[in-house]
Amino acid sequence: MTLSAAEAFYRHYVDLMNYASQTGETAPLLAASESGCERCKEYASFVAKVNEANGGLTGDYRERVKEVSELVRGSSGRVGGSAIVTVGNYTTKATPTTKPIVSKAAEYTEQIALSPSGSNWVMYELKLESR
Repeated sequence: MTLSAAEAFYRHYVDLMNYASQTGETAPLLAASESGCERCKEYASFVAKVNEANGGLTGDYRERVKEVSELVRGSSGRVGGSAIVTVGNYTTKATPTTKPIVSKAAEYTEQIALSPSGSNWVMYELKLESR
């Protein structure tokens, strides 16, 4: 598994996050996550409840990968690094009667760690940091 394959997997994982946010369907996202990835489970739990399909998300909430850098394979075989991601303006509502929360367009640094799984990768750790 090459570092370019790791980057391709990360970009695919972001697509799975966006799909889950759109539909509320989290099975593909969780299948691409290591069982110990707490942030992965937190994200999946949130979008299962609050997503575009049920009216909980509106606007430009999709993550877009702007740049992936510093992917390095450690002695454990895991790959770690960071990416710059952007999101647009969007609104979140936990329930139809909840007051909406408006989020402005932003750019984040996403710290990632991928774990080898057979001939593929899975998300091991994920952390967003404001820029």
